[in-house]
Amino acid sequence: MSRIGQSIINIPNGVEVKKENNKFWAKGTKGELVAPIHDSTKVTITENVIKVELKNKASKNKAIWGTTRALINNAVKGVSFGFEKDMEIVGVGYRGNLQGKKLSLNLGLSHSVEIDIPEGINIKMDGNTKFTISSADKQKLGEFAAMVRSKRPPEPFKGKGIRYSNEFILRKEGKKK
Repeated sequence: MSRIGQSIINIPNGVEVKKENNKFWAKGTKGELVAPIHDSTKVTITENVIKVELKNKASKNKAIWGTTRALINNAVKGVSFGFEKDMEIVGVGYRGNLQGKKLSLNLGLSHSVEIDIPEGINIKMDGNTKFTISSADKQKLGEFAAMVRSKRPPEPFKGKGIRYSNEFILRKEGKKK
């Protein structure tokens, strides 16, 4: 039995949901998202509750059940509250700034790294070294944040690079004299 799949999803105020064929639509203040519905699951929408049920109890379908429920829940939460990732740039001379729809990062390379910000993602700079990435789509947000982090991942000796604010970097001792 999937613990995630069997829990219900409460629909917040101001969010419209509908189900068409194998797609789930959610519309709210932060935008509109679509989540896929697998054939082995059945989604029922009542007044303020969404319930995801399993059609047949094969072991493969139990994993799909939890995944489908999580995708629908992320869509509902995303259009009502949104998702955020806080990131920071650590290192002497490392900094970033916004130039229109581009994120420009100086990361100790011979050139500055410029990244186009995709549609549906917002970046707010807090000084030169801290920024917050926000979006209604959790998957798109995670992919973009990982791509930004990959431009200069934190190194284990001094911890220099781009990292998530809550990330713990395991530090190495370095050379002994």
